[in-house]
Amino acid sequence: MSANIPELVIRQVTPHITTFSKPFKRFGFLPWGGRSTAIRLENGSGVWVLASTPLTIDTKETLDAMGPVKWIMAGDMLHYMFVKEFATAYPDAKVIVVEGLVDKIKEQGVRVDGAYGADPEGTTYGFEEEFESRYFSGFANKDVAWMHKPSKTLVVADLVFNLPGTEQYSKSKESPKIPLLGGFKPAGHIHKTFTNHFQINEERCSCCGEWDFDRIIMCHGDVIETGGKEQWKQAYAKYFD
Repeated sequence: MSANIPELVIRQVTPHITTFSKPFKRFGFLPWGGRSTAIRLENGSGVWVLASTPLTIDTKETLDAMGPVKWIMAGDMLHYMFVKEFATAYPDAKVIVVEGLVDKIKEQGVRVDGAYGADPEGTTYGFEEEFESRYFSGFANKDVAWMHKPSKTLVVADLVFNLPGTEQYSKSKESPKIPLLGGFKPAGHIHKTFTNHFQINEERCSCCGEWDFDRIIMCHGDVIETGGKEQWKQAYAKYFD
């Protein structure tokens, strides 16, 4: 477990969703921001966590108050650095990663209970009553998109950015603005160029666009509280034109 981080922002987004946001610099100088997301399933079966920030003392206290952590998720090939910390604290939770991470996680002494892309299509992990999920094998980081159906919330790692991350830097003295660019938003030219660079599965992308969601919680940038579905379609416009 990590010591508390003064800049960490813990926010209850809904009665069932809590985010843990903090400053983070990509490549050591780009203010990218970082975020973990915890969702307490409404059926009472436990707490689902996209673990992308350290498990600080206050993070664990918040999670424990939400309920038993049953699933620890690695959002893609890059968002796994804190999985071991979470798995150590919650040894009974299932650790679900993506293909390409299985050996890395096992080398850390962590049991892997499932892996998108490595497991057969249609494999379930126990939270599917409340979640839809799509694995993007053609995306560089092998991302997964999850949609929490009761709250109409899409949760992603690197499939959507909404920078600058003002919430993630709200307790920091540093500016959240990206040097030269200023921002990196779903409808912007830079974001579209970024997403168009990868061979994203068109069927999966359009399928996500058909999901009934309004909010997007991403790892990097401000949460899109409403209008998220339209933002998704703008970010991946070439798959909807």
